[in-house]
Amino acid sequence: MQTLTDNWGLIGHEWAVDLLASRLATGRTGHAYLITGVPGTGRFTLALRFTQAMNCQSADWPFGVPCGHCRACTLIARGVHPDVQVIRADGRSIKIEAIRDLQRDLTVSPIEGRYRVAIIEEMQTATDQAADALLKTLEEPPASTRLILTADAAENVRPTIVSRCQVVPLRPVRPQAIAAALMQRYDLPADEANTLARLAAGRPGWAITAVDDENQLARRREMIDMLLDVLRAGRTERFNLSERIARDDSLPLLLETWQSWWRDLLLTVEGSSVAPVNADRWEELRALTYDVTSEEVRRALLAIRRTMDALSKNANARLALDVMFLDMPYL
Repeated sequence: MQTLTDNWGLIGHEWAVDLLASRLATGRTGHAYLITGVPGTGRFTLALRFTQAMNCQSADWPFGVPCGHCRACTLIARGVHPDVQVIRADGRSIKIEAIRDLQRDLTVSPIEGRYRVAIIEEMQTATDQAADALLKTLEEPPASTRLILTADAAENVRPTIVSRCQVVPLRPVRPQAIAAALMQRYDLPADEANTLARLAAGRPGWAITAVDDENQLARRREMIDMLLDVLRAGRTERFNLSERIARDDSLPLLLETWQSWWRDLLLTVEGSSVAPVNADRWEELRALTYDVTSEEVRRALLAIRRTMDALSKNANARLALDVMFLDMPYL
């Protein structure tokens, strides 16, 4: 029978699993946690497994270890457990109405679980009003309630909220660990697993999605091709592109892909021996080293990072992209 005992079914982050499992085993769980890391690192998976561990009903497993097959674990995995809610952004932000609805639900005692759990994804997108409302719940939470927040970085969440949570920062997972998991779980050949692990850039979720969705690699190629077209385009074409992609739901993934490209280009320009993430586009990376300077690459990389930070704070996407494109070199 498939179980979740091996590191709660996660790829990497053993220390985080050990930390949360020990809190459960000793009965010292906090009322609120903030799990941070880039998308695809495993934040939501960890939150879900922690929720299963808190409410697992199996008598055959030690408390704090989700069995993965009891009624509670199954319902939580399917997203239909009556005591578990997942709050996500409505559009690009978490709005106050969602938090108010959640607060009303949290006043009710658990129906069948040990805890009533709320998982709030991408807390950095919450409006000021939503953050204010949630703060009241964090200050005086019901005893049977546990809140698990996720965000890209703690510094992008209001400090008063961070201070009331136990922060669990997830770091990128080693490519070797991702490749080993892909070979074990999906029976991938070693060369294919290693390629996906390298392209994942520390994000197991990205690698898993690439295995299940054959279009993901094609979309990544399109995103890199788009960036190369941008570098060859004039200001007007760049502004036209920013208007088009500002409304695209895949904009965060697009920026992450571009960030990995500029990182690889910076390493290549400076003669680093570190293997590039986008090794399959090595010839193009090497060719660009004759057209751009190290300073230009650094400026572009900073522009990408600045844009990602601005969007996490609900900045105007079109304006943020316009500024970003002005800081990219022209070929």
